[in-house]
Amino acid sequence: MDYITRMKEKVKELKKKENVTILAIESSCDETSIAVVVNGRKVLSNVISSQIEIHTRFGGVVPEVASRNHIRAINNVLTEALEKANITLKDIDAIAVTYGAGLIGALLVGVNFAKALAYSLDIPLIPVNHIKGHLAANYITFEELEPPFVCLIISGGHTSLFEIKSYTEQTLIGQTLDDAVGEAFDKVARVVGLGYPGGPKVEKMAKEGTPNITLVKQNATKGTFNFSFSGIKTAVINYVNRLAQKGEEVNKADLCASFQTFVIKELTEKTLGAAKKYGYDKVVLAGGVSANQTLKAYITSEGEKQKIKVFAPPPVLCTDNAAMIASAGYYNLMCLEEVAPLSLSAKASITYLS
Repeated sequence: MDYITRMKEKVKELKKKENVTILAIESSCDETSIAVVVNGRKVLSNVISSQIEIHTRFGGVVPEVASRNHIRAINNVLTEALEKANITLKDIDAIAVTYGAGLIGALLVGVNFAKALAYSLDIPLIPVNHIKGHLAANYITFEELEPPFVCLIISGGHTSLFEIKSYTEQTLIGQTLDDAVGEAFDKVARVVGLGYPGGPKVEKMAKEGTPNITLVKQNATKGTFNFSFSGIKTAVINYVNRLAQKGEEVNKADLCASFQTFVIKELTEKTLGAAKKYGYDKVVLAGGVSANQTLKAYITSEGEKQKIKVFAPPPVLCTDNAAMIASAGYYNLMCLEEVAPLSLSAKASITYLS
């Protein structure tokens, strides 16, 4: 019996099991993370080895450096994750792994490590879309949360609105036509001299300022659920350049506050608008930018006015982590009986719907 046939039989047995324990691996960018999660909701361990300090001196993530550091860290992260969960590899029912999207070299480290574990333990290998993993961080955080609802995915590479119909069914409502929101934050941070990572630094600086600078007069995507952040990013760059030509100093705090206020209002208006149009009273935030506490406070407040409840994970689950991959993997396994072949390879680019 070949691996896939054997694993399909094992999945049928797992669906009868009261508690399914999944070990997940996440290595899509600059965090090496391994977690152990039971039934997609109960986290036994979630170990994250971050490379932020390594990449800060370069002003951003260097793919080759990230890949090499994943190789150095991954075995130790596995050991720590098992120790914190107080289990052994024999207690694991399945292995979930991020196969895309992300840095191809970094992904390959995690994918190949996961394939080796699944093969040696003779247990199912579950492929997980990294973007869907971010959504699943909310299932870990909020025990009561269940589909359907509207979800806003916001990160350095993604800005998209989805109608989440079930744990495994979704429809795209709107998306960015150019820059992702996290990308815009990073570029603005670089322009005003705040450095990397841009999102947290722009938010911190914005708290010291007043949003009194009009950067964009017209919204290019008004009347749709799509987003465009290229214009606001370019407006910031032009504003800084104009002042530099005049020999005037930039008020970084006011500029960051003005930029962030525009972005937050844009995200909030369209997300809550989508929820109302599609008849949902729940909105879920996911992805690295959902760690922005100013955004969370504003959209929650506006949601309360419209009787729409807003869910967002804590900061540790907003950034890349394996617990969210384990949760998404659990629902892939239980709902779709999805098992990957041992020929599974990494993909640098995939959509949420794939």
